Amino acid sequence: MAATAAASHAQAPSPASAPKPAQIDRNGVLILIRSSLLALDQANKTGNYTVLRDLGAPGFQSNSAARLGEIFAKLRNDNLDLSGVAVIDPQLNLLPQIETNGLMRMAGFFPSVPTQVNFDLSFAPVNGQWRLFGISVSIGQSGPVAPEPPSPPSAQKQPPANAAKQPAPAKSTPAVKLTPPENKPADKQ
Repeated sequence: MAATAAASHAQAPSPASAPKPAQIDRNGVLILIRSSLLALDQANKTGNYTVLRDLGAPGFQSNSAARLGEIFAKLRNDNLDLSGVAVIDPQLNLLPQIETNGLMRMAGFFPSVPTQVNFDLSFAPVNGQWRLFGISVSIGQSGPVAPEPPSPPSAQKQPPANAAKQPAPAKSTPAVKLTPPENKPADKQ
């Protein structure tokens, strides 16, 4: 599931120049990412996209609040809760850079379990501040999870008691994925 909103017009990139690292500190990056995603979260929860729209750069404001509601309808209807972005640190796979069109772009994800929040954001300079110009959010599976450490030998002798407890949460994907590797030696397969 993905939703993307951007300004309806952007400057054409100049083929002679390449993106350059943005001069912004870690706190500035965290503020921009979190405030943008929390504004989207609040808009999705209330169904009112006017504040999200008004926080954006003039180009982003070319989207009406109703249009933003249409763009993010899937996330809203799925009751996606983005509030975790307030406390989880994002992992950036595209460090803040100034694109050839003058926009600052960054992308990454919040490694929450069982799903992660992926984002791609662009900001335009407006009166000395970076303001939201484009936002793309999607939900994906969390990356590989390290297996739990082996239980002490005395705990391994008690699987029948644990097995009785496991059928109820057996619908949980992580429990199903973690159980087979622990119980099946690799040399016997």
